[in-house]
Amino acid sequence: MADDSPTRRPPQPATESWLARQRRRFRRRLLRHSDTAINGLHSLAAWLDQRRPVERRYFRVAIFGSSRAEREDATYRRVRHLGRELSLMGCDIVTGGGPGLMTAANEGARQGAYRYQTRSFGLDILLPMEEQPNPFLDEVSKHRTFFSRLHQFIRLSHAYLVVDGGLGTTLEGMMVWQLLQVGLLEERPLVFVGEMWEGLRDWFEHEVVAAGLASPRDLELVHWVRTDEEALAVIREARDRFLERHEVTLPPPAEEP
Repeated sequence: MADDSPTRRPPQPATESWLARQRRRFRRRLLRHSDTAINGLHSLAAWLDQRRPVERRYFRVAIFGSSRAEREDATYRRVRHLGRELSLMGCDIVTGGGPGLMTAANEGARQGAYRYQTRSFGLDILLPMEEQPNPFLDEVSKHRTFFSRLHQFIRLSHAYLVVDGGLGTTLEGMMVWQLLQVGLLEERPLVFVGEMWEGLRDWFEHEVVAAGLASPRDLELVHWVRTDEEALAVIREARDRFLERHEVTLPPPAEEP
């Protein structure tokens, strides 16, 4: 039996007006020029860093960690102790400036800042779910994109500690690892602290390296430690090389108030 119903035609796209077409082309050209300008600024910042680093007065340590840890958690107390010991060692601390383990690191750094007048830097990200910067920061830099924030993490810091964390923490640690792999970062230790990262190491070794997708040397670019004492030993060695290489002398240590 023949189908006498009228043939359905696919919906026709609305005809674009001349004015709408010009606006679309203008936006495309503007975005293209913006991308070119951003890439140029990134290249300029990298060039300036190579010729004259931001500052060689203090050795700076970035601490990547979860924003969800509570003050009562054992991990919070551990990271606070780690920040204090680094500050007493003469290291500035760089975090994302938010809650959780970022607050713990900055709070610990504030407790030990008296000794060498060290500082805490917070690189805040403007997101709807993020809280205000924590109260233990000396300097705050606000970022609208993760790109610019992570770039400043790389620029400011001479060493990187990865403590317990989730997706964001993993992303930050893996980005530093990738820059070490391709040689864009040198003599800047990346330390994964704690047992939770042992699974990542095993996965990388048995799945990625074993499949020939990375070399065994890539695994050796990272320090994998279980305890804070091991992490502090890695940072202390890197700090000593930094001070010697740049002929920097820390000020006389102050007594605890």
